[in-house]
Amino acid sequence: MADTQLYTESFVDGPATNPPVKLYTRTYAPAHAQPKAAIVHVHGFLEHSGRYTRPHSRWAAAGFGLFSYDQRGFGLTALEKDGKHKKGPGASLYGHASDAEQVRDVLWAVEHVEKLWPGTPIYLMGHSMGGGLVLAALTRAGTQEQLTSKIRGVIASSPCIALTHPPSSILRRAGGWASKLSPNMPLNAPVDGSALSHDLSVGEAFKADPLIQAKVTVGIVEAMLSRGEELSRQRKISWPSTLPLLVVHGDKDEVCSIQATRKFFDKVEAKDKMLSVYPGGYHELHNEPDGVAEKFVDELIAWVQKHVDSSQAPAFERTSSRL
Repeated sequence: MADTQLYTESFVDGPATNPPVKLYTRTYAPAHAQPKAAIVHVHGFLEHSGRYTRPHSRWAAAGFGLFSYDQRGFGLTALEKDGKHKKGPGASLYGHASDAEQVRDVLWAVEHVEKLWPGTPIYLMGHSMGGGLVLAALTRAGTQEQLTSKIRGVIASSPCIALTHPPSSILRRAGGWASKLSPNMPLNAPVDGSALSHDLSVGEAFKADPLIQAKVTVGIVEAMLSRGEELSRQRKISWPSTLPLLVVHGDKDEVCSIQATRKFFDKVEAKDKMLSVYPGGYHELHNEPDGVAEKFVDELIAWVQKHVDSSQAPAFERTSSRL
């Protein structure tokens, strides 16, 4: 089956905001079957859900449902297919979104999937900026309780807790001040496409993609960096102790710091946590060549499958599996 046959796309009313926004969404579902579990995916900075067709299709082929959306301010939520900025009702300004809006959209996505596949266990997954967003939401009072009551586990791939090459402290402070005074101030914030994957065609496609534009706002960059700093400042991470966590990162990631990820992971107080490091891996493990992408997706699917099986097993089986 072709990749394009594995998903449906639609524009869905996002959570109530002023002005209201319609979020572009993709839904992947197994053919002729109820999903074993549902995955909510949150993409990274500048990009969009259309860059994940291949890995997301593999989830559906394995019997899982997957829901992804173009975040507020990015992709087809903010742009036409030719890259022109959207106008009119429901349009989201490109590169514009506050931290509160992004966190609220994550909760909205989970609630949307609850209605889409009632009774199906839900796992929340984020990459890069999306990974940092998901982790931050699960450590904050309020959203932690709301999300924990709805999901069974979390996956963060190459999470943006800190940049591998961060700005100087002077520039960082200046950015913080600018975001408070004028959060909608334009800012050119490109991502080096060659740092995404060892497959050079991935970077070339990234640069040529009309839905990926470097000109955003100070506010959205500040939100992303501040979330990572929020996680880094905590001596111990207030993580829901019974919520499983899988963190995956390549040790040659030149975009998001694996050192920051290691420090975060060590501080997470969770009974069930796993850090998987890919030697030589760049930022987008799902786009790495030579079988790495396949191994990466297989690992994520196996992790979710294990937890689905564990939650369905009789109590005595679950107890013995921990011995």
